[in-house]
Amino acid sequence: MKIATWNVNSVKVRLNHLLDYLKEAEPDVLLLQEIKCQDDGFPRLEVQAAGYHVETHGQKSYNGVAILSKKTPGNVTRGLPGMEADPQARYMEATFDGIRIATIYLPNGNPAPGEKFDYKLTWMRALLGRVDALLDAETPFVLGGDYNLCPTSADVFDPAGFAGDALCLPQSRALYREMIWRGLTDSFRALNPDLPEAYSYFDYQAGAWEKGHGLRIDHLLLSPQTADRLLDSGIDKQMRAREKPSDHVPVWCTIS
Repeated sequence: MKIATWNVNSVKVRLNHLLDYLKEAEPDVLLLQEIKCQDDGFPRLEVQAAGYHVETHGQKSYNGVAILSKKTPGNVTRGLPGMEADPQARYMEATFDGIRIATIYLPNGNPAPGEKFDYKLTWMRALLGRVDALLDAETPFVLGGDYNLCPTSADVFDPAGFAGDALCLPQSRALYREMIWRGLTDSFRALNPDLPEAYSYFDYQAGAWEKGHGLRIDHLLLSPQTADRLLDSGIDKQMRAREKPSDHVPVWCTIS
């Protein structure tokens, strides 16, 4: 099973790129973030014509996540447990071949400190609670998406310049490490531990793509049972070179 995650940064604007990616990469499951449309505004017919089922958790103009899949998903749920009062559409789960798969759009948190950073940390604690519940149930799972977090200095082109950014602050990284310490595996780093400049995000400003100034903030985290089945992983950087691209590129892994 090939699972990919991609912050598409408006599915309507990036529809042709999305359809190209489905045809070229052929993921079995594609997790999308920032679809930036309500459920009825998603280009469902075009994606279905490409051979994919569509599940969405949309929101007008902002946020929104989706799961596209070759197989029919089971037990689809929307919203992060513990954040039921949150009006923002950032989380959805479904089951495929016994694996629980979630698409995640974790809050950015800037400016920090402040209300947005507090919201980010609250959201991350709720996600940690969901991890605990899945582990307690011994459910194989994959948590994929835009985490808006660089795990280490190796995942940011300018560590000193980003030291005060919510994506790199110690509080954010500490909560991320708590997930890893519970036994989760970063699918990309597990197979590419020392690969430099392995970025999944390149800002539109200041020629970041052309200069190679990126961040690795999109991750696929695997439960212990799923990590045992990890075969391959990668980052499809070429999608950033297309005309009018998303500022993120797809990240993927293959599970036996």
